[in-house]
Amino acid sequence: MTGRQELQTCYEYAFHPPSLNRLWYQIKRREIDPEAVKPLLDKAMMLHLALPESGFASQRALQRLAFYQAKSRAFGLPTFLRNIRTILGCSEIEIFTVPGNLVRDIGLPPFAHTQAHKS
Repeated sequence: MTGRQELQTCYEYAFHPPSLNRLWYQIKRREIDPEAVKPLLDKAMMLHLALPESGFASQRALQRLAFYQAKSRAFGLPTFLRNIRTILGCSEIEIFTVPGNLVRDIGLPPFAHTQAHKS
């Protein structure tokens, strides 16, 4: 997985409920190694920390991250991430702001109910 793909995955786990639900399903069914996803979950959790004062890619990226953070609260994603990390035995995150290198202008997959196609 490239660095960009890893960051995309972290954003999806942090802010896209279907992606996080799919991951949790795969962990419960032992289809994926929990040790392999712990670093991704750590970064996903870091994306919910306070916004950084410097070191971020652009103002647009910072605004997008803030928007994602605000929208994710309606779905309880920070709590869901914390619970998964606790179950997997992840260590506590000891920083208080999002690392600037994680603030990128990353788009998420569509999040909507799919329409049933009529034949």
